[in-house]
Amino acid sequence: MDLIDVREIRVPTTRNEVRFAPGEIPLGGGTWLFSEPQPGVFGLVDLTALGWEPITITDDALIVSATCTIAELLRLPAQEGWVAQPLFAQCVNSLLASFKIWNVATVGGNICTSLPAGALISLAASLDATAVIWYAGPSGERRMPVSQFVLASRTNELAPGEVLRSIEFPLDHLRSRTGFRRIALNELGRTGTLVIARLDETGEVVFTITGGTTRPRQLRFDALPSATQLAAAVGSITEWFTDAHGSADWRAGQSARFAEELRIELGGTS
Repeated sequence: MDLIDVREIRVPTTRNEVRFAPGEIPLGGGTWLFSEPQPGVFGLVDLTALGWEPITITDDALIVSATCTIAELLRLPAQEGWVAQPLFAQCVNSLLASFKIWNVATVGGNICTSLPAGALISLAASLDATAVIWYAGPSGERRMPVSQFVLASRTNELAPGEVLRSIEFPLDHLRSRTGFRRIALNELGRTGTLVIARLDETGEVVFTITGGTTRPRQLRFDALPSATQLAAAVGSITEWFTDAHGSADWRAGQSARFAEELRIELGGTS
């Protein structure tokens, strides 16, 4: 779609140039940005020329730049001991998008759009990834869990002038056992609910529910919970919503079913 109100596209090459005048917004892949009208947007600031390394692996983290494309993330070779790495493909294949879109759409764009069905939100939240946010200006950053970054549909923690710089995945959590469940009303439909369970080497268990809730919800246990404990935890969630892709009651019921299946899959007693 043509953004007929846009008068200028700026291409910064240094952090000092990453500034936003009134009516300017950041541009990454642009696959959502150009999919619908953007009233009030008069300029774009293209972040892709900043030269951020798409993927960096350190001794304790996988660092994915916000401008890393989904295709680049999927091309990361299998890493020894990363038991949770199949989640990358599982979440990406949950997107309502073709493989052609993967070559353009960015990881940061999916997270910053902050839709309930944002599959990269599901991935990052389930692995307790950290969002690294650049303050407006030449220096300074803040960090927060991706699970807390998204506040509601299309609403997140970014303040005016801030940009998402990267997402950091702890290697300890990439070594965890995981389980994945997703449902949609039709084969190629938008996610109705998506549940990921993670069993850490420490014994901690985390269930992350997205897609059916307006923001990511996490349920944490020191060890595998009983069926009753898990059902009560899922039942305490209030952020279910109804739209054309499913009713709140259906999403809650399917999420409870999936969570129990994953509990048993990870070693819980039936």
